Amino acid sequence: MVHLRDAQGSESRVQARAVIDATGTWGQPNPAGADGVPAIGERAAAAAGVLSYIPPTSRQACALAGRHVVVIGSGHSAMTAVIQLGEVVRQDPSTTVTWVLRRGVVGDTFGGGAADELPQRGALGVRSREAVDAGLVALLTGFRTERVDLTGGRAVITAEDGRAIPAADHVMVLTGFRPDLSFLSEMRIELDPILQAPLKLAASIDPNMHSCGSVLPHGAAELAHPEPDLYIVGMKSYGRAPTFLAMTGYEQVRSIAAELAGDHEAAGRVELTLPDTGVCNGAGLFDSPEVENAGGCCGPAPSAPQPLSLNTIGG
Repeated sequence: MVHLRDAQGSESRVQARAVIDATGTWGQPNPAGADGVPAIGERAAAAAGVLSYIPPTSRQACALAGRHVVVIGSGHSAMTAVIQLGEVVRQDPSTTVTWVLRRGVVGDTFGGGAADELPQRGALGVRSREAVDAGLVALLTGFRTERVDLTGGRAVITAEDGRAIPAADHVMVLTGFRPDLSFLSEMRIELDPILQAPLKLAASIDPNMHSCGSVLPHGAAELAHPEPDLYIVGMKSYGRAPTFLAMTGYEQVRSIAAELAGDHEAAGRVELTLPDTGVCNGAGLFDSPEVENAGGCCGPAPSAPQPLSLNTIGG
């Protein structure tokens, strides 16, 4: 029995043959705090509109011309923001952009480049690195955010080691997402306690274990739970892991549809070849000082935390 509430607030119950949870993770962003919880003062900064969790549109990026913008995160969303803001700096050099990474720079920080079998994804890393190399964006590494303090309508971000970033007009926290499991609390679901992904799937998508390999295609068998005919699919099925591809979700749904139709042979058949990522490590969601200083499996050891110097901060 499924309890429903529509956009108007009307409630009802329906009896379902099966339930497929494809609600994603977009509404559950990870915080800026290095320990997986909001940094001190982060909630207040978000409420004040000085801090946000969604990549900017081109128009929103242009509206930040002449300002100091901080981008926190190492994934594709952060790279996209860095590229957009770098173009704003080209047009208005009084704009200042600081890109904050928790880890030191390792061989795969900017993705796989030409080695990535998804060219557009590889281009994100290439273009974001070009923005850094051209001096359009200041890169700050080894920075684990502890607090965000509002002062005069701007945000001062301080790391656990005491370093502080000059006051920012806006902070973009693009550190990934996590699943909302609250409405499944009465269901018998079996999740990995760290990744929050289906237990049978978690071992094959853990970014700390699968640092130089592709995730194998998977379907109904790996996504099943003790609750009969309940499946979590899409981005949400990966929990906190950052390696999901849309084509993986399509294969998941194909397999589950076949299973529900009684075609067990089709459900267990692999009909997808995933492209190589061209990178070695995950996105650093579960990083620690030990991980940060260990280097990637395919790259050099990271540099020590880098000092930051900003000569121009827009008003």
